[in-house]
Amino acid sequence: MTTRTSRLVARAPRSYAWWVLATAMLTTVATIPGQTVGVSVFLDYILADLGASRSTVSLLYTVGTLLASFALPFVGRRIDRHGPRVAVGVIAGLFALACVWMAGVQSLWMLAVGFILIRGLGQGSLSLVSLHVVNLWFVKRRGLAVGMTGLGMAIATAVVPSLLERLIDALGWRAAYAILAGIVASVALPLGVTFFRSAPERYGVTPDGYRAPERDATPAREANLTLGQARRTSAFWIVAGSGVTIAALSTGQVFHHFDIVAQAGVDRLGAAAIFLPLGLAAAGANLSSGVLLDRFPPRYLIMVMLTLQAAALLFAAWLPAAWVLAYGAVLGAAQGMNGAVSGAVYATYFGRAHIGAIKGFATTLTVAGTAVGPWAFALGRDAAGLYGPVLIGSAVIPLALAIAAWWMRPPRRAP
Repeated sequence: MTTRTSRLVARAPRSYAWWVLATAMLTTVATIPGQTVGVSVFLDYILADLGASRSTVSLLYTVGTLLASFALPFVGRRIDRHGPRVAVGVIAGLFALACVWMAGVQSLWMLAVGFILIRGLGQGSLSLVSLHVVNLWFVKRRGLAVGMTGLGMAIATAVVPSLLERLIDALGWRAAYAILAGIVASVALPLGVTFFRSAPERYGVTPDGYRAPERDATPAREANLTLGQARRTSAFWIVAGSGVTIAALSTGQVFHHFDIVAQAGVDRLGAAAIFLPLGLAAAGANLSSGVLLDRFPPRYLIMVMLTLQAAALLFAAWLPAAWVLAYGAVLGAAQGMNGAVSGAVYATYFGRAHIGAIKGFATTLTVAGTAVGPWAFALGRDAAGLYGPVLIGSAVIPLALAIAAWWMRPPRRAP
């Protein structure tokens, strides 16, 4: 590995790994315009403006998300090849333009293109490069670092939907999307380009924020499997399957959130308030799960998060208005745990050498899952007139996977 020089890395007042982590927290928050938690706030306004049905827009969201996911393995390989600094500049710049496109949507075909762009560039690519750089700079403290990365996103989830609701009320949904574009361009892009770097060994420093020659500064040995080798392990498919399940089901709940809770008699302001306990629970679960991942086998956390997801589905099916905040907390805890697990386990099990390709492929599966959830929930509502049957039926999937996760083990060597 060729050693590089960087004045920024050499002169950082603290270990540079923590500067990378702080920047990754901000770039992860900047994905909200392309995340379901952000899109869900705009959904009813878009439906009213375009005169489209909920099932039609849900289908467009599904197809757009699915098509966007196909590019993520390519994006992951490019990050491996060119490094996170170049990647974040390209991705954040294009994502800002995608938000501008959303602000100008006038028809269903434009909305479909907009969904492809914001899902592929925001929820997919910008999230991917943000977690990628954290996995490069942390090994022994990876769980903690990934948990802290998700902490910023979880706090934003608690706060941003209510702010967006007020912004839309004041300026309209198109102006709100244009403002989000400006935030991505003025915050995520310059900070990412300034602070993201390739693996710390390239700059003569060690991962995890250590300063050589501190004791325990030597990183743990890594398997460094290729994508093909990782896909031949059962551990990969259990982790990926769990992530897809949480992504599909929780995205379905969040995408139709305002409509689901409306059936329980909750108005829009009350529905937006649910994101506060959701975000706080996600923040706590993300950070605590990251710490636990540094100490315990991931299978235990996977079993708990899948059980929580099943509980959130059943909770939503029999949702009394007085318990909506508790419902948000359960759903947020499942999402927070999944963020830590999916963010850290791939690099922990399969190494950093090909983590872009491995995580890119896994993210494709996850994003595809987020495509299926909203459409499936819309079809279930159209068929039954309410969400109860599809929510109850979906709970079987995470419960079955929770049982399978008990037998998950890390790969011993490259197969």
